[in-house]
Amino acid sequence: MTEASRAAAAWGMRGDYTKELRTREDFIRYSCHLILDPNTANEDIRLSERNREVANVEVIQSYPDHPERFDYWPQVLCRQGLSGRCYWEAEWGGDNEVSIAVSYKGIRRKGENKDRVLGCNEKSWSLDCSSSCYFFSHNKRIAKIPVPSSSRIGVYLDHRAGTLSFYSVSDTMTLLHRVQTTFTQPLYPGFGVGVGASVKLCDLGTR
Repeated sequence: MTEASRAAAAWGMRGDYTKELRTREDFIRYSCHLILDPNTANEDIRLSERNREVANVEVIQSYPDHPERFDYWPQVLCRQGLSGRCYWEAEWGGDNEVSIAVSYKGIRRKGENKDRVLGCNEKSWSLDCSSSCYFFSHNKRIAKIPVPSSSRIGVYLDHRAGTLSFYSVSDTMTLLHRVQTTFTQPLYPGFGVGVGASVKLCDLGTR
């Protein structure tokens, strides 16, 4: 493998391929039930539906101080750290962008520096969704994904194999972006929510 191809593999590649999982039913076999962690939620975002939905409603929430809380950027992580094969779906909407991401627990949470944003550091990987297109971001590098936007995103993680895949979910599964790397710690699903936007974890059942 050339140095250029190794770099491309580490960054991730786009394409419709997977040998094992092809249909949505195949992925749902690995579904996991995620819960948003209120101790990480920024005060600009509101949790609801038993901590399965998050919205940026421009109303300050009365969360107590906590060392794991994002104190500037409107973000939240889930309670579960994932280290196996897991699949989940999130439905997003509203008048602004959202980020559907995974992160190591050690992501910085305090301050307004941009490296606290999901996808803007070496500890997190993010699919940024808008009404017109997608962007994939990791460690301050951004790749545009020029495909029609979908309101439901599927995320498949195979931690041991080092793969993280984002799918547009409708009648079919359309691969948007896939990362091939080496994960060294459990990954926590997370979300960034712009003003007027919301994200809801979809109920798929559990393994």
